[in-house]
Amino acid sequence: MKGQVIEMSRILTIFTTIDLSNNMLEGGIPHVIGELSSLKGLNLSHNKISGMIPQTLGNLTSLEWLDLSWNQLKGEIPMALTNLNFLSVLNLSENQLKGMIPTGEQFNTFQNDSYRGNPMLCGFPLSKSCSNDEEQPPSVFPEAKESLFGWKSVAVGYGCGVVFGIFLGRLFIKTAKPLWLARLLCGYN
Repeated sequence: MKGQVIEMSRILTIFTTIDLSNNMLEGGIPHVIGELSSLKGLNLSHNKISGMIPQTLGNLTSLEWLDLSWNQLKGEIPMALTNLNFLSVLNLSENQLKGMIPTGEQFNTFQNDSYRGNPMLCGFPLSKSCSNDEEQPPSVFPEAKESLFGWKSVAVGYGCGVVFGIFLGRLFIKTAKPLWLARLLCGYN
């Protein structure tokens, strides 16, 4: 730091951000990073990091941004990352990730750009669906699937309204005394 050589005997747990981007780092992501509970940001982009994304990153519950782009990461995106409730920025683009993108919590808010350059990924929000049709992304409004206001109920309601309107109109014309009807419907005295 600032021209001084400092040897660290252990990793500090009070780090809030780690940015090791553009350093030509190789190897896998250490599982011990998952123990940095106060970590808010992690940027390991533009390196030569390989292997899989460790499940232990799901322990970083305070994490707000995660950038693992432009590496050589393989395998599936761990479902444990859906536990990151404060995660607002995610960039996993330009890797070799495959499989279905996890859904739920914050993962439903990320756009296609978060996964760009991973041709073997599929599922929401990408237009490429997975071969398993039963694993569809959850609807934003799950109750809309079983709504009572389908086209059949709207047609029945419309039909009843037309019949009732015709009946009232004929009654109105036949009596030629619309004042009593106005009193009845609107409460005029």
